[in-house]
Amino acid sequence: MAKVRSGKRLGFWYLLAVGLLRPGMLLLTKRDWHGAENLRAEVRPDGTQEGIVVCPNHISWFDPLESAHFLYDNGRPPRYLGKESVFRVPVVGRIITGAGQIPVHRETADAAASVRDAVDAVRRGECVAVYPEGTITRDPGLWPMTGKTGAARIALMTGAPVIPLALWGAQEVIGPYRSEFRILPRKVMRVTAGPPVDLDDLRGRDLDAATLREATERIVAAITALLEGIRGERAPVERFDLRAHRAAQDARSATDDESEGTE
Repeated sequence: MAKVRSGKRLGFWYLLAVGLLRPGMLLLTKRDWHGAENLRAEVRPDGTQEGIVVCPNHISWFDPLESAHFLYDNGRPPRYLGKESVFRVPVVGRIITGAGQIPVHRETADAAASVRDAVDAVRRGECVAVYPEGTITRDPGLWPMTGKTGAARIALMTGAPVIPLALWGAQEVIGPYRSEFRILPRKVMRVTAGPPVDLDDLRGRDLDAATLREATERIVAAITALLEGIRGERAPVERFDLRAHRAAQDARSATDDESEGTE
């Protein structure tokens, strides 16, 4: 079990979170884990490993515990980029802030600060976990949606390996966007870490929209391929696009409003 992060003490709040959550995960879930060897990175002169960017799929409010358990127990205690609103939740917010997690201020002037904090953490040799989808999937089959470019930006700015992580099982504890908690009978947490996503030909380029989109698509495709292996199914050929879906909903709503106005 990991005791340090980047050669430094994890700190009180991080270890408190581990002490509160890890025993329950060990007791109340089963584990089917693969690919932990892919979390290893180059060792620096001081004996610590280089930083990595880990990119999980997002299927449930429970899956951060699933991925954190896997990463921590395999020697890469994670720092997550998470919604800023979670950091304002009483008690929970204090713990995750103290544990060094990184708030994301979406679509605000502070959004760039989240990327800078993540880049700094990776350069210190830490494991930074970023959900490329940005939110729990809305895909009807719980497959990964089209991704946002934050993870790709952090990886290309730092040169760090990007490790795709496929998760399955958390949705049986808490279904997506549902108020439920079904921990018993014990559910199997299936996690597979893949080899680093090949971004070598994109490194050194200008971080323009095309480069970031290409890197993001490769990351999401790697996660999807791993998830296909876990589920024994094929993902849809066309990835669910949340932005396009919402735009279509808004257009339908506007049409309905206009129709009502003419009656």
